[in-house]
Amino acid sequence: MAEIETLTDRSHFTTADTVAQIWKHLGLPAEALASLSLPDADKHLLSGLPSSFKIGHLAQSTIALSALAAALFQSTRNKSNIPKVIVPLLHACLEFQSEKLYTLVGQKADLGGGLKKFGGPVQKTADRYVRIHDGFPHHVEGALKILGLPPTATRDEFRSALLRRKSVDLETAAMKANCVIAALRTYEQWDALPQATYIPNVPVQIEKLGSGAPVQPPQLPDGSGRCLRGIRVLELSRVIAAPVAGRTLAAHGADVLWITSPNLPDLPDIDRDLARGKRTAQLDLTTECGRAKLLKLAKNADVFIQGYRPGSLAAKGFSPSELAQANPNIICANMSAYGNEGPWGRNRGFDSIVQTGSGMNVSEAEHFGEGEAGRPMPCQALDHASGFFLATSICAALYKRATEGGSYEVNVSLAATMKYLRSLGQFPGKTGFDCPATGDQEIGEYLETEESGFGELKALKHSAAVEGYMPGWDIMPKPLGSDKPEWV
Repeated sequence: MAEIETLTDRSHFTTADTVAQIWKHLGLPAEALASLSLPDADKHLLSGLPSSFKIGHLAQSTIALSALAAALFQSTRNKSNIPKVIVPLLHACLEFQSEKLYTLVGQKADLGGGLKKFGGPVQKTADRYVRIHDGFPHHVEGALKILGLPPTATRDEFRSALLRRKSVDLETAAMKANCVIAALRTYEQWDALPQATYIPNVPVQIEKLGSGAPVQPPQLPDGSGRCLRGIRVLELSRVIAAPVAGRTLAAHGADVLWITSPNLPDLPDIDRDLARGKRTAQLDLTTECGRAKLLKLAKNADVFIQGYRPGSLAAKGFSPSELAQANPNIICANMSAYGNEGPWGRNRGFDSIVQTGSGMNVSEAEHFGEGEAGRPMPCQALDHASGFFLATSICAALYKRATEGGSYEVNVSLAATMKYLRSLGQFPGKTGFDCPATGDQEIGEYLETEESGFGELKALKHSAAVEGYMPGWDIMPKPLGSDKPEWV
């Protein structure tokens, strides 16, 4: 069971303090921290992220952790000094908004959801407000069904139906249906929920699944590649958090094979950014043939990332214990909304949903001081931070596998990342909003232009630099299923 703790006060933490704490929690060698440089750390007004929350601190620390862990793994297999790692603050903050900043053939992404005609995903109810996840069509259809409305409902009919229901009743109904709704809560209301006691105070969890001899890929001459060259990663994910982890591993040279389902809808405007560095294949896991092909891939993988609702892949025979039995050297990496334990442990969830239900949006609005019921953060900070936390945990497990041997399971949840960000404290009053919004500063130096399977893609470079093993992406986005489900 997860450690049950009240919220820890980390409001005095510097960015370096956060890196050191997570590093120690993962059991990694303290001397490696000397290889990390954090330019402009804690100068939050340079972040381009107007918020009461310390998102710049979170962005720089989580990206730094992932890069330093990759560098540690490289030094271990090469038996060399740990390469120097540099993560500038502004670039890290921009990377937390990467899906908003790319252009494809000169056009920005359309990140609007499916409730536009109803006025958006945040709506008034009989007692308060709810946020309805509207990224996928079936979530919109599910919400309409809960409200007893047809797809042809008007905006007035939609709003009237919501005003007849209480926010928590709608949230509870959604948990039992094919949609995701969060009641807008204060911190106090979130803290009173049973689920809040199951959220760990440190967002990265690593556990040894089985014993075995140390495993390392071949050594690489200094400067001849990237830190994770030779590592095979199976990624089964959607939306942002888990895909960020896969994209990060790919930036450090891993062979990432992104497996999607032909039966599930995609989010093309988000996928164009998050697919960088990945090969893409499709498998139907509702068929015996699809499951057999995935198992064959898993037997020869180093890492298995899954970002679906807890229990979904386990029901198809791909639980961490089953994967470790098939592959005694595998690292199973799980991304979830609320963790694997507690009454909400198997619930669906997304960044915006966790923000709404945990008190963050209410607190952000109170700090902004304009009388709003709730105010979202300026980026999907929980998604991005959780993705980098997961990549860090995977690299830590690769290091442990190389030095101790065995198979490992790592877990990160959006709610645990939320709890950590909250523990860092907030800027007083409206002071945290006194910085330029995204797009108001010149960011051309942080962009790169490549030809993708959809035309010219201009997108953010990875914000971490590793001396002698510079991260980057060799594969650009292409249509889902463009590659065969096999290792190369």
